[in-house]
Amino acid sequence: MKKMPLFSKSHKNPAEIVKILKDNMAVLEKQDRKTDKASEEVSKSLQAMKEILCGTSDKEPPTEAVAQLAQELYNSGLLVTLIADLQLIDFEGKKDVTQIFNNILRRQIGTRSPTVEYISAHPHILFMLLKGYETPQIALRCGIMLRECIRHEPLAKIILFSNQFRDFFKYVELSTFDIASDAFATFKDLLTGHKVLVADFLEQNYDTIFGDYEKLLQSENYVTKRQSLKLLGELILDRHNFAIMTKYISKPENLKLMMNLLRDKSPNIQFEAFHVFKVFVASPHKAQPIVEILLKNQPKLIEFLSSFQKERTDDEQFTDEKNYLIKQIRDLKKTAP
Repeated sequence: MKKMPLFSKSHKNPAEIVKILKDNMAVLEKQDRKTDKASEEVSKSLQAMKEILCGTSDKEPPTEAVAQLAQELYNSGLLVTLIADLQLIDFEGKKDVTQIFNNILRRQIGTRSPTVEYISAHPHILFMLLKGYETPQIALRCGIMLRECIRHEPLAKIILFSNQFRDFFKYVELSTFDIASDAFATFKDLLTGHKVLVADFLEQNYDTIFGDYEKLLQSENYVTKRQSLKLLGELILDRHNFAIMTKYISKPENLKLMMNLLRDKSPNIQFEAFHVFKVFVASPHKAQPIVEILLKNQPKLIEFLSSFQKERTDDEQFTDEKNYLIKQIRDLKKTAP
């Protein structure tokens, strides 16, 4: 069988592919009669680009052509254009853009990641991807690219410490289930990926972030509420976030919220709330207002916990934790005035 050449019949080099793609994207932007032809050319160029970056079944990606293509994408500003105009590209083309973007983002030269450096210098790329959650046709594609970006600490840092970070609280509550779930996946990756960076971020922005977070814990949306509780449990139990945990469990309003969520109509939400509630009770250094709330509700809490989720008979750890909490609450004493 005859081998196919790496570049199709026309055998275009990276600079030519980038130029053709850029020209045809400009036609798509105008949205006039010529868009059908341009759309076809865009698809062809994206395919050619993908072939250079990923190689073919019988050919490795040519290192020199990959380097040339990356450089052309940066210099021409085409990487930015592809994201800015993603909604103008057809369905398959959107998939190709995602693959090209993520492939070029992973590219390394020694210890350097040139695309990470490029995006760090052009951070609006990150914010265009984040804003993609507002456009249903591109939301999930933007989510895939955004998660690939935040695997790199310098890019995660730009988003965390930006004003736009708070947009996540809006996106995870969107009415389209797929998009809200995708936004939550990105939000979770951001808050769990780079431990030291995140601990620093949460300490610096505690009041703002946890003020917004409280609204998620009281959301009307069951999925948002459950995911948010689970993530909260993960965050405050992470040893890197010890200072955050200490601050969180010293606030009486947080304890009251968890006590309310323990009585939620959903057993799953009760269960996630239990994992946060236990941190308040098990802490050896409880703040005085916390002790007072627990004492005030001592008999009720002991009775409530004794019959709490009794059907979880096969979960030994849960039963042990529950018994431990009952003992802790029972042993609480009023301090002499």
